[in-house]
Amino acid sequence: MIAFVRGNVAALTLTSAVVEVGGVGLELMCTPGTLAQLRTGATATLPTSMVVREDSLTLFGFADEEEKTIFELVQTASGVGPKLAQAIVAVLSPDGVRTAIATEDVRTLTKVPGIGQKGAQRIILELKDRIGAPTGTTSSGAGPAEAAWRDQVHQGLVGLGYNAKDADKAVDAVAGEAGAAPDVRALLRAALRTLSKA
Repeated sequence: MIAFVRGNVAALTLTSAVVEVGGVGLELMCTPGTLAQLRTGATATLPTSMVVREDSLTLFGFADEEEKTIFELVQTASGVGPKLAQAIVAVLSPDGVRTAIATEDVRTLTKVPGIGQKGAQRIILELKDRIGAPTGTTSSGAGPAEAAWRDQVHQGLVGLGYNAKDADKAVDAVAGEAGAAPDVRALLRAALRTLSKA
């Protein structure tokens, strides 16, 4: 219905962005990695996917078309709704999802909160012939200052259901990987990996 949204970012929360389009504020549910690339007051263009339910219309926003494509495709697997699909694209890159499914990597898929062993096997079985090969493209995150990336990764982990104490430990564990221009999406995935090992 609504393929993309372009406008000024009016507000950011832990789980969503409000983009002003023609005097109307549209709330887009976004992953922490996508939110990390947005700045209040700046103009943004986000590919979107609308989920229509009996009692709600929810608009999901993405960093790029690849992320949107994976979000929509994984929902065609039984048992995967929009919230779980969003968790998948928050934890894994689009190519990460394709690789995990193509190589039947159950372990990688179970790093996503809400996906267990059986759920991962079902996703692989149902999507293996439709997911396509990895494209070799990666989404580049923004380069926020250290305090900003730490806060964004922490908020992302809490938003995915981890407690604040575990989130703090995971952020500390990946701090060495941040470098001069931290990629929040990559750091969030690394933090999730440390939590899945614990």
